[in-house]
Amino acid sequence: MARFLLGALAFAVCLSTASAADTEWHSLFNGKNLDGWTPKIAKHPVGENYADTFRVEDGVIKVYYDKYGKFERQFGHLFTNQAYSNYILRLDYKFVGTAVEDSPPWAKLNSGVMIHSQSPLSMTLNQEFPSSMEFQFLAAGATAGKQTGNVCTPGTNVEMGGKLLLDHIIDAKSKFYPLDEWVSIEAEVHGNQEVIYRVNGTEVLRYQRPQLDPRDEFAQQLLAAGAPMQLSFGHIALQAESQPVWFRNIRIKQLDE
Repeated sequence: MARFLLGALAFAVCLSTASAADTEWHSLFNGKNLDGWTPKIAKHPVGENYADTFRVEDGVIKVYYDKYGKFERQFGHLFTNQAYSNYILRLDYKFVGTAVEDSPPWAKLNSGVMIHSQSPLSMTLNQEFPSSMEFQFLAAGATAGKQTGNVCTPGTNVEMGGKLLLDHIIDAKSKFYPLDEWVSIEAEVHGNQEVIYRVNGTEVLRYQRPQLDPRDEFAQQLLAAGAPMQLSFGHIALQAESQPVWFRNIRIKQLDE
């Protein structure tokens, strides 16, 4: 229980840090190392970058699995140390290579960035995905959806047009992009009010009122530790889902509201 209380406290501390309005774009990645980020990989403790999963090469954060052997559902995420509430996030991603052979079929050619995520400190050792909303990245040939830019909801629900949706994947109006092609995404986040996804400058999805899902065991643990049901802030996390993927130009602009 202490772990969950610590995670909830981290939410509150980081919220106050991130609340000041700032009209400038800032890089979340220094291009040299992973300072300012914390890895959490399923089956491993917070802070352990198991098998050198997340690497920095040529100013790019790269996810590789060449030191794994077997994947064994060791899903990973790289979290910002700070939490954010109202902001625009921009980054480029590119899928490369092939997924680890024993990974689930839906995880191949699949990655994403998580927003309003729980703290890595509040995750259990074997927890595969943080309670959050995912901006899902898919490449041509993926089986987890029909286009990139969907929202996935591990431990959460969202509303659209005033209706609470309980689907784990909500489709965007987008398309697939090929392997080895850089794709630019933008997430415009207005606390608990609204979230907008854009791919290569075009809006593909928007939803409102992100919230924890009381049916989910990990969300239940967060709620029991004092986390709010309605999500208005949280960490940003890059996903490692068995498919090699690169991330670059990771920038944020905090908004007034």
